[in-house]
Amino acid sequence: MTQAPPPVPRKAPNLIAVASGKGGVGKTFFSISLATALARAGRKILLFDGDLGLANVDVQLGIVPQKDISWVIAGKAKLHQVIVPYGPGGFDVIAGRSGAGGLAALPPTRLQILAGDLADLAKKYDYVILDLGAGVDRLVRIMALPCGARIVVATAEPTSLTDAYAFIKVSLSDDPGADLRIVINQARTSGEGDKTYQTLGKACETFLKRTPTFLGSVRKDKRVLEAIRSQSPIFSKHPTSDVALDVEAVAARLMARSTAAE
Repeated sequence: MTQAPPPVPRKAPNLIAVASGKGGVGKTFFSISLATALARAGRKILLFDGDLGLANVDVQLGIVPQKDISWVIAGKAKLHQVIVPYGPGGFDVIAGRSGAGGLAALPPTRLQILAGDLADLAKKYDYVILDLGAGVDRLVRIMALPCGARIVVATAEPTSLTDAYAFIKVSLSDDPGADLRIVINQARTSGEGDKTYQTLGKACETFLKRTPTFLGSVRKDKRVLEAIRSQSPIFSKHPTSDVALDVEAVAARLMARSTAAE
C-alpha cells in the first residue's frame, strides 16, 4: 500500500532547503558557502543542519556548540535558544547531533512541529538555509515541506543524477507546487555544468512535465578540500577562487528571484 504524502504546511518563502538525493556531492559545503555568500551580500542568514542523524555542519565549521538540535527535541530548549553565531562567516547556525539515531527516528508529528517552528523562526532572517540529509526518506521529505524553494545539488555522475531525479520526483509527489532549482557541483567547466543540467532537466520535463530552474554550476576546485580540512569557509582564504565566484553567482541569482517574487 502506497504511503500518503504528508500534509503540506504553510510555507516560508525565505526558507531554502538544500538537498541532493545522493550523499557525497558536496551538499553541506555548498550550504555553508551559500550561507557565507548571502551574508557577505548583507543578508541576515541562519544555517540549519537538517541532517538530524548524521549532522556535520559544526564539524566543517570547526565549532563545538554547547547546545544543538537535540536540546530542542528533548524539550530542554526552544529553537531560538540553540542558535550559535558563526563570526568567520557572518551568519548564525543551529547545529545537529551526529550519531544520534533517535533524532532520525522522530515520529512524523514531531518532525512537522519542528519544521513549523523553523518556518516561524525564518521570519527573523532574510534567508534560512536548511541543509537536508541525503536521500528521500521520511525525515527529509517532511523537513522540506515548509521550504519556499528546494535547491537540488547534483554532479555529473550518473548515480548523482539518478538520485537527484528521485528527490525531484518525490518532492513533486508530496508538493506538486514545489519550487525546485538545480545546482551542478564539482563541474570541470561551466560548459560541463550546463550540459549536466540539460540532461537532468530533460529527464524531468519528459517524465515529470516540470523543468526545475537552473541556478548555475560550481566548478571543481582543489582549494575546497583545503577549506574543509582547515574547517573554514572558502571565502576566508580564497575569496576569488573559482568555487567562491561560482557560489556568489548562485547566491545572486537566488536573491534576484526572491526580489522578483515580492
